[in-house]
Amino acid sequence: MSAAAIRETWLVFHHTTRISLRHKVGLLVAAVQPLFFLVLFGPIFATFGDWETLVPGLIVQLGLLSAGLAGFGIVFDWRSGVLERQRVTPASRLALLLGRVLNNAFTLVIQTVLLVAAAYALGLRAPLAGVLAAMVLVVVLGVSLAALSYAAALTLDEYLFAPVMTTAVVPLMLLSGAFLPMSMAPGWLEALSRVSPFRHVLEAMRELFAGHYWNATVATGLAVVVVFTAVSLVIGARVFHRENA
Repeated sequence: MSAAAIRETWLVFHHTTRISLRHKVGLLVAAVQPLFFLVLFGPIFATFGDWETLVPGLIVQLGLLSAGLAGFGIVFDWRSGVLERQRVTPASRLALLLGRVLNNAFTLVIQTVLLVAAAYALGLRAPLAGVLAAMVLVVVLGVSLAALSYAAALTLDEYLFAPVMTTAVVPLMLLSGAFLPMSMAPGWLEALSRVSPFRHVLEAMRELFAGHYWNATVATGLAVVVVFTAVSLVIGARVFHRENA
């Protein structure tokens, strides 16, 4: 990226982040459901599992509910005319996309920190180094999910976006093994879950929460999320450029 594109990305990120932080209640809304699971389901799960297994699953759930539904923002910008005003500026289309997805990743990190803080209060004992390493995966995952969400919002009819995306979140969440490891699932379901990139990312997070910083599972999760993010950004950039051409 050129220096101008980096500056434009920063300006879009700064603008959208100020708006996000201004509406603090909105930051908490997406985190409410994972927090409910943490408080209500966590003590039950702890009787046969551990917090280090549950909390990474809730983080993936949070990512799907937060960054995965980020496209609602672009729908609002389109309706209010913000997108139309931005498209006539000299800012590159890639910067308009990256500024937004970086804001969504930043928002996801704030929500994840709140979730992890609550988990520590309830019994999580993951090493800080493992949690911080998992945060890197959270950022990359947030970028990929937001980019795909924007692409979907600009491709689908505005009235179809909500039902399509909310319907897709549930199977993706379950196939990732967010609540129970997929090793406990029937063979056909376990095999199907391996197609989902979220399973590999989640398994890598669980290893990091357990204090295992570099093994085949972590390496696979990192590789999968990097490739998934690259593909997501390409798709998002192409759709964003087409819709704003």
